[in-house]
Formats: sequence, C-alpha cells, structure tokens
Amino acid sequence: MFEERSGRAAGEALGAGGATHVAFTEPAAACETGHETGHVPPQGGRPAGSSSEGILRRQAQRESAARTYARSLPIVPVRARGLTIEGADGRRYLDCLSGAGTLALGHNHPVVLEAVRRVLDSGAPLHVLDLATPVKDAFTTELFANLPPELAADARIQFCGPAGTDAVEAALKLVRTATGRSPLIAFTGAYHGMTAGALEASGGAPGAGVIRLPYPQDFRCPFGVGGPEGAELGARWTENLLDDPKGGAPAPAAMIVEPVQGEGGVLPAPDGWLRRMREITASRGIPLIADEVQTGVGRTGAFWGVDHAGVVPDVMVLSKAIGGSLPLAVIVYRSGLDVWAPGAHAGTFRGNQLAMAAGTATLAFVRENRLAERAAALGTRMLTALRGLASDHPCIGDVRGRGLMIGIELVDPDTGAAAPALAAAVRRECLDRGLIVELGGRHGAVVRLLPPLTLTDEQAAAVLDRLADALPSATHP
Repeated sequence: MFEERSGRAAGEALGAGGATHVAFTEPAAACETGHETGHVPPQGGRPAGSSSEGILRRQAQRESAARTYARSLPIVPVRARGLTIEGADGRRYLDCLSGAGTLALGHNHPVVLEAVRRVLDSGAPLHVLDLATPVKDAFTTELFANLPPELAADARIQFCGPAGTDAVEAALKLVRTATGRSPLIAFTGAYHGMTAGALEASGGAPGAGVIRLPYPQDFRCPFGVGGPEGAELGARWTENLLDDPKGGAPAPAAMIVEPVQGEGGVLPAPDGWLRRMREITASRGIPLIADEVQTGVGRTGAFWGVDHAGVVPDVMVLSKAIGGSLPLAVIVYRSGLDVWAPGAHAGTFRGNQLAMAAGTATLAFVRENRLAERAAALGTRMLTALRGLASDHPCIGDVRGRGLMIGIELVDPDTGAAAPALAAAVRRECLDRGLIVELGGRHGAVVRLLPPLTLTDEQAAAVLDRLADALPSATHP
C-alpha cells in the first residue's frame, strides 16, 4: 500500500520542504488536476505594513478575548490554493483544518472561483432577502438532487442566517412550533453552535429543558463495555427514559444528533445505533434532527453522514461546505413540519447569492467526481496508517473517524487519562513543520484532521509524515 520516497519531490509538489516521505501508491482521484497539487502561485507583492508580527500584534490588541484559532495558530494567511496556505512570513502550511470542515474542495478551487466570477460579471443582485433568483433556484435544485431521495420527495427548505448555529436555532424553533412541545433530546459530547439555543443543546453547557443521553463510543464507553453492546445499552436507556411515566423526561419536541461528533472528539455514531434512534423517535412521534453541518457533502465518505446507516431524518441542518467556502446555512425538513406563518423565521442575509453559486459548484463537483467515495477510500488508508503509528507511540490511545474526518486521542501512557497538554504540544510541533491541525474532544486531547476532499495520495502521505515527525518531539521536548 505504501512505498518510501524522497521527501524532496513531495515538498516541491506541495510547496513546502519535508522529511522522509511515505506516499500512497493508489492512482490519483479523478478530480486531481494541476490546480490541486497544493502549489500556491505567486500573486504579486504584499501591501506595506503587512508583516506577520505587526498584524498579529494588532489583532491581539483589537479583537475580543473570545478569539480561538488565532491563539493556537499564530499565522497570517495571505494566499491559499487547495491544501496549501502561504503566510505573510513566506512559510507554507498544509491545512488540515479546512475552515473547520467548510472547505470541501480546499482553498480557492477553480470551479468555486469561476462560479463566483460568473455571478459578479453578470450584474445579478448580490442581496435579495428571500426573493427567488436563478442562482437560488440552481442551488436548491442541486441540493435536492443530493438529498436522501425519501426526504427530497417531500421536503421544504428554509434559508437561515449565515452560520450553522443559525440553522440549528431554526431547526429547534421549527420542531417546537410544529409539535407544541419544548424539551429536546440531545447527547453528551454534542456541539451544535454558540448561540443560546444551540449551546443549550450542546454537551458543554447546562441546559434546563434538555434531556441528555449517552452518545456511544468504544474508547471511553459510558457503560464500560463499548462496541455493539455499549450502543445497545444506550438505545435501551433511551427507550426506558422516554416510556417511563416517572422517569422525569417530559415529551420532547425533537431529538438532535450528529452522525459523527466532531468537536466531541471525532466519534462516529454506530450505524445500528443510529437506526435505533430513528425507530425510537418515529414510533413515538418525535422529530429526528440530523446536524450535518460538519459531516455533510462527502466529508465522512458518504454524501451525508446519515447515509451510512440508511437513516432519513425529519430535519437536516446544513452549513459549512454547502456554501463552497462562503457563509450559507439552511434547514431541509419534511413538509408536514412546515407550519410556520409568513415571517415566523427570517434573516437579512439569507439570500447570499455568491454563497449559493459557490455552493452549487461545490455540490456538483463532489457529486460528479465521486469525492465521497474518494474520501471513504483515502480515509480508510489514513486510519490504517495512523493505527500502525500507534504501535510505536503508546501516547496514542485511540485512532478513529470516518472518511476524511479523523481523530487521534492522546493519553498518558501510564494511566490512560486524556493528555491535553501533550495534544497541544503536538499541534505546536505540527505547525512548526508546516502542518495545521486542530484539537477536540472532552478534554481537548484529540488531534483532528479535516483535510479537503481533493486531498491527493501524495499530500495525504506528507500530512502523515509531518504528524509522525511531530509526535516524538512533543513527547520528548
């Protein structure tokens, strides 16, 4: 599956130097063209006063204490293409954060740029509230063509504010309006956004009116057994809680679930367990909301995360990749839930024409080039390589993921406890080697990889090489 190659060739192709390189030998995907080698072409000089140090200093002085990525990734991107970002200091980085999963096709993909240029050059209005336009019609047509057929045949779409959390809020408002009920079923470890309602349903905030149930996982199973048995115990607990008249759980307005928990530590929902959740909710008249903000558009190796289990939810929450790198968020839901009065939900920027054009191009490119299947195959090979790496590094407690949504949980080798300080050190060492990764998990101890779906075999090997090189430096500083 692998062969040793000189890192020099890989570094030249990727626009960055590398050490000994392990490359995949499988043929490149159909989407891989000269545009997608990771090379960032020169585009003229930089503006005066744009040094990295000055920009970072002014950011620290002016921006709020809530800034996040800027703290752990002290770089100033000035150009980007595909997997590669070039900083103002001239350094180049392989970006395995991809806008927290937003950039399905990587940075500045040609089909996205061309779609945006066409709208700009056409003279079409850029802001139209919720009026019908050819650009919107093309987007909804392409989106519906990629939805689970059973949902697409009976679906309505609501354009929301520009972020995924806005779409979550819309979904919660929709089901509460339709059912006349208020409580929600959510899961431990969940992340649905940072606005009030979305945060209430997330695992990191206390939520009155939110019924929290255990999300299944193998490495740290709440029941201590893992595997199918752990998932079955979770499903039985759900049924018992809902049916127990003295269980203290009022009739819920909906259940909201992520097919793969991203911020929660890259935890894929077992297919059988997700089907049980669909059966449990359907038999009790509880709408099922699938939060596909990060898992959608091929990320997990299927077009939607729920496709692995063959589950059709009542509501799908979509954002990130559907805008092709620009802000766009929608909910798609069964028509029977469409009980809103005109104006019951709105948003000034729900008519983002550039994002719709970019999103249409992205959705079509992923579909036409079978990038979901590509993500499944490449993700499997990367997981296999990482699990092999774990045999030499006892600090790797678990390697898991689905498609190109991958997590490596780092632990104290002596106790098995989560090792957030080590994970932060690995992130720093990766950045020093020109690799951008992010952390997640309950304790921030999971190193996360979210590369674009256009990732080549050679680029994937370079990512793994740099991560493998960072580990010993982080564990033995």
